Amino acid sequence: MAEQNFVDYVKIFFRSGKGGAGSVHFFRSKHNPKGGPDGGNGGRGGNVVLKGNAQLWTLLHLKYRKHIFASDGVNGNENNCTGADGESAVVEVPLGTVAVNPETGEKLLEITEHDEEKVLIPGGRGGMGNTFFKSSTHQAPDYAQPGEPSQEAWIVLELKLLADVGLVGFPNAGKSTLLSVLSAAKPKIADYAFTTIVPNLGIVSYREGKSFVMADIPGIIENAHQGKGLGLRFIRHIERNSVLLFMIPCDSQQIKKDYEILLNELEQFNPELLDKPRLIAITKMDIVEAEWKSLIQKEIPSGIPHVFISAITGQGLEELKDLIWKELNKEDL
Repeated sequence: MAEQNFVDYVKIFFRSGKGGAGSVHFFRSKHNPKGGPDGGNGGRGGNVVLKGNAQLWTLLHLKYRKHIFASDGVNGNENNCTGADGESAVVEVPLGTVAVNPETGEKLLEITEHDEEKVLIPGGRGGMGNTFFKSSTHQAPDYAQPGEPSQEAWIVLELKLLADVGLVGFPNAGKSTLLSVLSAAKPKIADYAFTTIVPNLGIVSYREGKSFVMADIPGIIENAHQGKGLGLRFIRHIERNSVLLFMIPCDSQQIKKDYEILLNELEQFNPELLDKPRLIAITKMDIVEAEWKSLIQKEIPSGIPHVFISAITGQGLEELKDLIWKELNKEDL
């Protein structure tokens, strides 16, 4: 996914359609010069609708659309003709898109399934024509309802990637390399911090034709929750991952502290992230002697499943996939 083509935040001015007005009309003909009311109802204004599309991975197609309007309902007419409903503005978005009120931060809705449709802003109802108000005591009403007005608002659309496994780690921890080896994804890889500046998704093949989705999230640094480094821009993508895989290089001088810093950043951003299952992968095992493994073992936080891996040599990768699959399907066991 090209860096300039990944867009996960847009702010758009939406407007629904207003309802059509009801008609005030009386039937007249040569043989019936004083016919009763026959004014039809107005049509409903179009809704603003978000629709999930599994083929989309970014909000790029909305980047330059600053205004999206649904059409108005048509006014009612004579002969009890109801006006046509306004056409809804259907906006296709990738799965994991959340609509947010930019002023209050309130989450309005989220789209998580293909072809799922949710009304973001409803159109105005059409007004009733004078036929509707006819009664035994009032047989010639000369009034009708106006249509309801449209609604409009600035709304933020945020994309939170949907993935089974989210890779969590400091910059240059080997996340992109692991994703490139386990899947067909081709993230940018280099030996400097913040090589990855957009999230990458890859489908990892497992046994018997099974698979799971892995997300490489741009590296977190200390105080990322305050906006440092790439900050809050990408931590939100971790919210939608089922399992968090913490990746710490074997040559770190403080493996346990690194893990605690990463955990703290997630907690500061959203305490609910600590409820997600966690795994630890000690990476880059190809750069150290085999004896180091027993020394590193003492530094790994207890009670969390872990594995030693090398994306270069393939060491521990099958064990890692087994561990991830077991965690993903724990409830089924």
